[in-house]
Amino acid sequence: MTRRLSSSTRSHTEDSIFLRPEEDPVWLDEPTKTDKKGHGARKKDELKDCKDGLAGSQSPQAEEVFMHKVYALVIEIHCWAALFAVSQVTGYWVFFVVEGNGPLSSIYKALHVIDFYLGFILPCHPIFGMDSMVLMGEVVNTKEHNWIVNGTAGIGVAICVIMVIHMVRKWRYGTGFGSFGTVSRDIGDRRQSVSRQPSFTLSEWTDAQEDLMDMDTEPQTPVFEMGSDNRMEGDAATLLVTPVGLQERRGSNVSLTLDMCSPGCTEPYGYGGQLSPRDQTAKEYLRQGTNSLTPAMLHERAIDDQSLQAEFYETPMNFVDPKEYNYPGLVRKNRYKTILPNTHSRVILKSQDEDDFLSTYINANYLKGYGDEDDECSYIATQGPTVNTVGDFWRMVWQERCPIIVMITNLEEKNEKCAEYWPEDTVTHEGIEITVVTVTQEDDYSLRVFTLKCEGEERSLRQYWYTSWPDQKTPDKAPPLLELVQEVERAREEAPPSSGPIIVHCSAGIGRTGCFIATSILCKQLRTEGSVDILRTTCQLRLDRGGMIQTGEQYQFVHHVLSLYEKQQSHTAEE
Repeated sequence: MTRRLSSSTRSHTEDSIFLRPEEDPVWLDEPTKTDKKGHGARKKDELKDCKDGLAGSQSPQAEEVFMHKVYALVIEIHCWAALFAVSQVTGYWVFFVVEGNGPLSSIYKALHVIDFYLGFILPCHPIFGMDSMVLMGEVVNTKEHNWIVNGTAGIGVAICVIMVIHMVRKWRYGTGFGSFGTVSRDIGDRRQSVSRQPSFTLSEWTDAQEDLMDMDTEPQTPVFEMGSDNRMEGDAATLLVTPVGLQERRGSNVSLTLDMCSPGCTEPYGYGGQLSPRDQTAKEYLRQGTNSLTPAMLHERAIDDQSLQAEFYETPMNFVDPKEYNYPGLVRKNRYKTILPNTHSRVILKSQDEDDFLSTYINANYLKGYGDEDDECSYIATQGPTVNTVGDFWRMVWQERCPIIVMITNLEEKNEKCAEYWPEDTVTHEGIEITVVTVTQEDDYSLRVFTLKCEGEERSLRQYWYTSWPDQKTPDKAPPLLELVQEVERAREEAPPSSGPIIVHCSAGIGRTGCFIATSILCKQLRTEGSVDILRTTCQLRLDRGGMIQTGEQYQFVHHVLSLYEKQQSHTAEE
């Protein structure tokens, strides 16, 4: 049975699924202390509450609702008063204009009339002095356009009557003449509503947006409306999956800035639920999506931005529901709180205490390469290490026997994107001694060669640090990326046969990381088969790690890079 969290245990962000650190979870389907009493006792309490009245039995939530109602009524009274004043000023302005006064002088005289009325209502002297009374006498003595004055007064009385009726209905029944619903009901609905997973707003890829979207400054959580799913019935092979939420439509980096889990989460929320039909359809699409392109089709497709954007939007992101990783202390292990490793392919660190989840956890996934069998993997995609996860990162490097690290991010891009996890000379992490042997600076990347020593064994490790790729965007030039892909392939061929997968990371481990891995796989496919299936590769990557190739711009860039690579290959073959 799926259990729902009580509103009191949820964070200040309306649709956050995480608990506050100082509170224990309270389930909506769990009887409260009052409900656990006997039926007779409950009746007595109810009768006592009725006698004591609001002051004696008011709960904090009821007080909050009451104050919200009072506040809403005060605001509405001001709105009605403004409407009344505008209607009267307008009516008398029309009257004075018809009487032959100018527009500006008519406004001045209309204000005099309102001043006259206020002298009866409020205990104060007229603002405009005795002129208001003299002017009002002239208005009363006017007979020719007296109907305008009477009509204006009638409108004012009607507004007052409607206001009173509206306020009574609003206070007593919670609904006025509008369709706004009751304040208390709105608060209750929002408190009781529980979303399955925070959705996402879309990014416009501007500098201002990137400023907000850096996790280190703890930005505000964006809007939370889940997108609707409307699918046409049809053949599964041609099925177009409507994206889940705005981020999946846009692939934006707002996913990096969604609600943050606070330490102290003690209970999984909604755990054990089955996949919804939408999620099942998304999985089916990722398993079946394909669009094989010949070289001619690839070149044509690469310049068809509209088709590429449509294809990107239709491909599900397959992000992990954060409630699958609701473990105490896990917040310190993730750079971005909604970029989490898919469970079936995540890297599990070896630990002396296998029951300690935190000691075995790292935000990383195995990814299949070109021609890999089901039980093989060629890459590990991971987040940029944080200060808290540098030791875990080196444990993974050693455990997986990784010969190469590809780093595609700067250490800082407005805010920290990756910790400097390597030493200038020598350092030891988790019993692994890391020593820098050589540093080579190329045009678009730097190469570091490390020596790793642990328990008497020594290995060599290469790190390619590519710094010409801005976050959430694409490089200015494609050839340097192709050169890096080819250089990494050559280094992999030179690595010992016992070597494990290549580690690729950027900051979140999905955008630039996905583009690099996809380019590497597709270059091999193009050389081997003479065609490429970029959609199939993207789907396979997202099955293993959600969000790979994060934006539509990056998806287009992969097509451009492959088109350029095919032209280079054709030109070389002709020579």
